[in-house]
Amino acid sequence: MVLILVVVALYRRYGPVKGVSCLPVDQVPSRLLIVDLRDYNEVNDRMCRHTLHIPVAYIKRQSPSIPRQPLHVIAQDEVEKNIGIRLLRSYGFEVKSYSIAVCDCQERGRMSRWNTTKKSKTA
Repeated sequence: MVLILVVVALYRRYGPVKGVSCLPVDQVPSRLLIVDLRDYNEVNDRMCRHTLHIPVAYIKRQSPSIPRQPLHVIAQDEVEKNIGIRLLRSYGFEVKSYSIAVCDCQERGRMSRWNTTKKSKTA
């Protein structure tokens, strides 16, 4: 029984979310509301004018203030994306697409590079 609970918990965190496509922010249709799930200290600039910034930890508290329309999610990494999309879906939101700040989509040949992480000059 404990093994089943551990497997379910790991899947919710690391298992891919089905039915949500990866898009760069500049290709997001205007009908989608962009929700940035990154922590406040991870956002290095405002990428879009119409971005709603709600870190994953605050989704439960802020869910009543999110407009009921299809969403595009911006996340820092795969784990944050999986957890955030599953939480938003549990509150009845329709997540259509996502972007990851450090995206390897160009390496996979699916889209142009979209990377918002600023590299340190000393690193």
